[in-house]
Amino acid sequence: MGTLLVEVFRHPDELYPLLKLKRAAKNAVKQTPPQPHWGFCYTILHKVSRSFALLIQQLDTDLRDAVCIFYLVLRALDTIEDDTSIPTEVKVPTLLAFHGHVHDRDWHFSCGTEDHKVLMDQLHHVSTAFSELGNGYQKIIKDITRKMESVWKNFIILQVETTDEYDEYCHYEAGLVGLGPSKLFHASGKEDMAPEHLPSSMGVFLQKAHIIRDFLEDINETPKPRMFWPYKIWNKYVNKLEDLQYEENSVKAVECLNDMVTNQGRPVTNALTHVEDCFKYMTGLRDPVIFRFCAIPQVMDIGTLALCYNNIEVFRGAVKMRRGLSAKIIDRTNIMSDLHGAFYDFSCMLKSKINKNDPNATKTLNQINAIQKVCMDSGVVNRRKSYIIQNGPKNSSTMIVLLFVILAIIFSYLYAN
Repeated sequence: MGTLLVEVFRHPDELYPLLKLKRAAKNAVKQTPPQPHWGFCYTILHKVSRSFALLIQQLDTDLRDAVCIFYLVLRALDTIEDDTSIPTEVKVPTLLAFHGHVHDRDWHFSCGTEDHKVLMDQLHHVSTAFSELGNGYQKIIKDITRKMESVWKNFIILQVETTDEYDEYCHYEAGLVGLGPSKLFHASGKEDMAPEHLPSSMGVFLQKAHIIRDFLEDINETPKPRMFWPYKIWNKYVNKLEDLQYEENSVKAVECLNDMVTNQGRPVTNALTHVEDCFKYMTGLRDPVIFRFCAIPQVMDIGTLALCYNNIEVFRGAVKMRRGLSAKIIDRTNIMSDLHGAFYDFSCMLKSKINKNDPNATKTLNQINAIQKVCMDSGVVNRRKSYIIQNGPKNSSTMIVLLFVILAIIFSYLYAN
């Protein structure tokens, strides 16, 4: 609570979005279905991914249920893949057979920790809910799950060596996760079927942002590390990937980090192309709720890259977007102009952090300029307020008054709800 108060004090315009988000979370809990299996699904969804849960619950009922189960099925599959304590000879056949168990209420495989373990231990609730979805939804979920299983076998056994392998891993890990909802949107009749590479590219963009952000968590995974940064990139800077976290390698670590942000795979799939694909896909969406569902995570991703870029803290601890800014993104991302504006703001933040002595400085600058040109050409960037608030209150008396106002608002809101 203390940290949050400091954040709000420094960024007072984030207070209202935070309160709105808190209310939305409370309302979502109240809307939990009464049936035990559906109640479990929505309750555990909020525990394994609160941000996605809020976005999912804004969808219309049948589509909401389908996306909820799609997410939980893939989260269960991901939990098996993530658990480094499972021997390879057990994990690989379990993953390859998983799609056949999504409708089997008797199948059980205990793994993971905390809420993810609860999900796996009570997966029969998800299977029961899956069986109640329309046949079209079931087919899409099962098909995407089957496609994800097949490629994971290779990356469980092998490390990611080349940028081609990095792209392939991210496609099957998250590109298919992006494609699945797009197919579900089409099956619901709410959206046209977009070219598959567009939603897939959005999923890859998300995955790469998370792989960059989660370096320290992955490298310190027990009983063995998880290594996703491709050898072809990190080997230019250190002899072993884990060496990036050590103080004596700080300069090389940041250069490697910036290389990962700038050179995300083959030239045809670099960060800029993912952004262009994001804009193309979003432009084709008709339903405003589906637009928000897709757009908000993309804004979070570009924000995550902006925070991580040139930031040694990626190798020291968690780099996270402050809660108030996340709440503001959720509150203000509603139409295409909001998306353009947010990408412009975060690209400005990233651009301001470019070190001219960085080996990839020119390439990074060219990519950012190209992203900003797309945003500027939309014609809306100069007619909106920035997401990024650089300055807080200027003097001590203003700060004291503002603090009391914030506390009063927070306490009155909490007691009223």
